[in-house]
Amino acid sequence: MNKKYTFFIVDDDPLFIQTLTRILTGHGQAICSGAARAEALHEIVERRPDCIILGVTDSDAKGLEFLRRLRNVSELNGTKIVTVFAHPSDQTLQKARAAGADGSIARSVQGDTLIRYLTEIIEGLIRFTFWGVHGTLPVPGRKTARYGGNTPCVSLRLPGDSLFVFDAGTGIKELSNFLASENRPVTHAAILISHPHWDHIHGLPFFGPLYTRGNSLDIFGPPNGSMSLRELIAGQMNGVYFPINIKEFNAKVSFLDLGEEQFDLNGAAVQSIFLNHPGRCLGYRLDWGETSFCYMTDHELYPPSNSLYDEDYVRKLEAFIADADVLITDAAYLDEEYEGKMGWGHSSVSRATELADRAGVKKLFLFHHDLDQTDDDIDAKLEIARAVLEERGSSTVCIAPKEGETFTVQRKNSQE
Repeated sequence: MNKKYTFFIVDDDPLFIQTLTRILTGHGQAICSGAARAEALHEIVERRPDCIILGVTDSDAKGLEFLRRLRNVSELNGTKIVTVFAHPSDQTLQKARAAGADGSIARSVQGDTLIRYLTEIIEGLIRFTFWGVHGTLPVPGRKTARYGGNTPCVSLRLPGDSLFVFDAGTGIKELSNFLASENRPVTHAAILISHPHWDHIHGLPFFGPLYTRGNSLDIFGPPNGSMSLRELIAGQMNGVYFPINIKEFNAKVSFLDLGEEQFDLNGAAVQSIFLNHPGRCLGYRLDWGETSFCYMTDHELYPPSNSLYDEDYVRKLEAFIADADVLITDAAYLDEEYEGKMGWGHSSVSRATELADRAGVKKLFLFHHDLDQTDDDIDAKLEIARAVLEERGSSTVCIAPKEGETFTVQRKNSQE
């Protein structure tokens, strides 16, 4: 933590309080603590800490009631409350959020990870990481060493315990490794599949949390033809193609078919939109408070001179991504490459950049690079995009993310 915060720990376990105090003071933080909840209330209000860490057992109705009492104290409106559970279920976490928790952590979370989670909750930070940025086929090797050769996967974590995963290309294996290193159960995650082309689902069988009992995952995506999303995923894990089928998933896994919809998910508002790509393909927008994140890969923006150009479609896309803080979008081709690949369902870097500027996007991330492109080609696309933005007098910032690179965006109304 770069800033110094005051924490008040309320827990019945003296050893846990001692351990947590050691970790936080070791990072320069101020600590207060109290074991008895009722007795601690007055002192908490008097001290007005930046964050209350509240130990709750999985079936602790009194703990959740104390959480509600804290949340109803006007003097604590600016205080974040983090609940701590030993083995939280999805239902338990939902109850904690409904009672007013800003986030939850497991008792097993270790030092550096704990500090990062608490910082994100206090500062209202959304953290997103790129685990694969190429499209079509994994392309490992020297020519892709800087940007990475894995296929699409992006993770996004809201402050607290809400994990979203966009697409399940080979990059999802790197995400799986990272989650395992955190030694933290995936109590509830949402995997949002754009479409079932292989490069967006062929990493899913290697996602470790699917095989761990106690984890809970919802997998969303569009059905295609007469096949549901569940049938599509089960098909690629058929014994002919893969030695393990979806019946081997030990986690609680739900498959949900999507079209163009709006719904609430894990504390965020989610929208989906059909994209111009062969088959049924969805883009996603996630709004959390006044902060917005858009993932819109695999779509083709025809130039106005093309007979297939659809002005209504372009306006619909602009409205969908309007004023987004983050846009991750298909910019598969250099402009000169696009001429020979028109109709394949992907966009040129200039067209993608122009769309982002017209929609008032704050940060544009170039994504789904063609399998034949090297790191130098991606550098060239970034230069083209930045030149387009400069020529248009745009305030949009353009980035070409590297595999494993993490970014944050702060919730605009996180202090409200």
